[in-house]
Amino acid sequence: MNTITWIFSGALAVVFTISGVLKGTMPRARLLSSGQTGIAPFPMPLVRLTAFCELLAVAGLFLPWLTDRARVLTPLAAVGLVIVMIGAATSHSSLREPRNTAANTILLALAAFVAAARFAVL
Repeated sequence: MNTITWIFSGALAVVFTISGVLKGTMPRARLLSSGQTGIAPFPMPLVRLTAFCELLAVAGLFLPWLTDRARVLTPLAAVGLVIVMIGAATSHSSLREPRNTAANTILLALAAFVAAARFAVL
């Protein structure tokens, strides 16, 4: 179970590092043309805040667990990603983008698994 949790954490880290960097640095038009269409209904300050939160969550998935300090932050970071994915899935669903909604749902499930697994061993 621990190996699966680390693999899922790694997958989440890759996805949300890329997403956070892109949302944090690219202009709106470029984000939309690159496939980040879920940002369409949101103002850019909220998109930038979400990007910052995604990058914090990536650090939270690993650093507390690896340093054995404030380990509760790791499952809380995963819960934060679950919340972000609920918003993303809702946004893509309202835009009638079933493929993106499905991808968000998969990421949500991975983050929920990591949260549950890490909470279970605190």
